[in-house]
Amino acid sequence: MTTRRALLRSSLLGGSMAGFGSLDFLSRLQPVSAEEAAPDPRGVRLEREVEPLVRLLEDTPRDRVLEEVAARLKRGLSYRELLAALLLAGVRSIQPRPVGFKFHAVLVVHSAHLASLAAADTDRWLPLFWAIDQFKSSQTADVREGDWTMGPVDEKAVPPPEKARAALIEALDRWDEPAADAAIAGLVRSAGAHEIFDLLCRYGARDFRDIGHKEIYVANSFRTLEVIGWHHAEPVLRSLVYALLDRSGATENPADADLPADRPFRANLGRWAAIRPGWTTGTRDPGATSALLDALRGGAPDDASAAVVDLLGRGISPAALFDALFAASGELMMRDPGIVSLHASTFTNAVHYAWHRCGDDATRRLLLLQNAAFLPLFRGAPKAAGTAIDALEPLAPAATGPEALGEIFHDIGTSRETAARKALAWLQGRSDPQAFAAEARRLVFLKGTNSHDYKFSSAVLEDYHALAPGWRDRFLAASVHYLRGSSEPDNGLATRIRTALGA
Repeated sequence: MTTRRALLRSSLLGGSMAGFGSLDFLSRLQPVSAEEAAPDPRGVRLEREVEPLVRLLEDTPRDRVLEEVAARLKRGLSYRELLAALLLAGVRSIQPRPVGFKFHAVLVVHSAHLASLAAADTDRWLPLFWAIDQFKSSQTADVREGDWTMGPVDEKAVPPPEKARAALIEALDRWDEPAADAAIAGLVRSAGAHEIFDLLCRYGARDFRDIGHKEIYVANSFRTLEVIGWHHAEPVLRSLVYALLDRSGATENPADADLPADRPFRANLGRWAAIRPGWTTGTRDPGATSALLDALRGGAPDDASAAVVDLLGRGISPAALFDALFAASGELMMRDPGIVSLHASTFTNAVHYAWHRCGDDATRRLLLLQNAAFLPLFRGAPKAAGTAIDALEPLAPAATGPEALGEIFHDIGTSRETAARKALAWLQGRSDPQAFAAEARRLVFLKGTNSHDYKFSSAVLEDYHALAPGWRDRFLAASVHYLRGSSEPDNGLATRIRTALGA
């Protein structure tokens, strides 16, 4: 007779993921080393067959594409080639408007890559296979909605190198789509990644249309380009700029109107200069984190941004404020689990990345202010019900050892609140959450059914390491309100991949 303890033991396959249970057939493919999957600092060009591979992904029917890709992998197709083709196929054949929905096939590529990086060498193909299937699903939706395809650049309109940056800024400020498309093409051909990132990450956080997806696209597109090579940047950034100018159906030009989605940015343009000199250093005070968290719980966007300026003026470090931003996004997921709350986390993840990468001081100030202003918009009306993240009480699992982690992920299927409390108790007794992270990713691989499973899990498992010790365990425990549980049905992808590989 199978006991509950045995079931829990069998549901937890170990932190190393080496066996991967029913996914051991992936070992038939060549392993992917961590070095191959990591960004190439030399920007080495991909092989010539990348473009035909893009066409293969675009043209092969969904029920055959995994088999076709598997055949090429067996013949030596590399990880970077497949990752590049996947991104390029998406930006060329899926309309980035709205910036979400079917376009998640592009937005999720870097999240799938992060999941691949965290997997064992022999298992790194699985997230990309999943992303290929997601692309084909989104491509079908795009065809159904009008069959959008990125057209060629209007070469006559491309500004000369010395005018490209100014032309792009003017076009973005005026929400002028044709001028912006020509200007970004000119800028990519004459400027480097850092200069262009500093510019576009500012516009990614400019407005609340598409609930944060614009900044998410900025961060994820540049992060993927770091891996596949900057020579692929032009079509990717043309798609990105087109997405940044999405008006979400507004007939008025936002440059000439006072629309709600644009108000926080306009207010913060008049606020950022009040931040003290030397603001990037300071004290990581838990009390200041709690103060900002309170403002985010109940205040309006202006209240949250003003609190940031005030706390920075008192000598508080940005790191303490990001602790509050992360904690607030986790608390939103606890109190109101769903798509909107999920994007509070993935947006904050994108802003945090952009804040660290950006070299422009004014833009870094605006990013922090915009993150604070947007969280009340994700929240909506203040939530009186539900557990506060700093009031979550740990609850020791009944099991011990590896079975305790299995119990937590099993409990997700019956009570996420109980699972969160047990996760907090388990995390507080350890200095490294690797086993928790490995099991969370394994269950996404086996049971995830949409892009948000990859986007959310990749974001929170990355952001855990950015928080102060007093907050990080609570933040990760809150994530079980969206993570997959071990009792959920398998998504069937493993069976499809096994068939594709002839296993």
